[in-house]
Amino acid sequence: QVQLVESGGGLVQAGGSLTLSCAASGRLFSRYTVAWFRQAPGKEREFVAAMNWSDGSTYYGDSVKGRFTISRDNAQNTVYLQMNSLKSEDTAVYYCAAGWTMGEYSSWGQGTQVTVSS
Repeated sequence: QVQLVESGGGLVQAGGSLTLSCAASGRLFSRYTVAWFRQAPGKEREFVAAMNWSDGSTYYGDSVKGRFTISRDNAQNTVYLQMNSLKSEDTAVYYCAAGWTMGEYSSWGQGTQVTVSS
């Protein structure tokens, strides 16, 4: 398993942008599929984005398509989530996750809070 630590959360106005980072420690990180999830108060955890390790293909939740971009820098063992055109409904704790298989994540970060003010 890898250990994951998110950073970059904060308070931003609606329409603004924010970039989250997820630093990974552990061997073979480049072989892990990585993903971002979020959870707002009183709501279930929601899939945000994922990137397949083998071909770099990306997948996004419907609510963030066209606004968010997932990327990774294997040399830096870091995953990013670029968030543009933020809306108040994007307010949540954002979690980074990693696993050997798309959809099955064995490692999770502690989360970083993103608050979008309207």
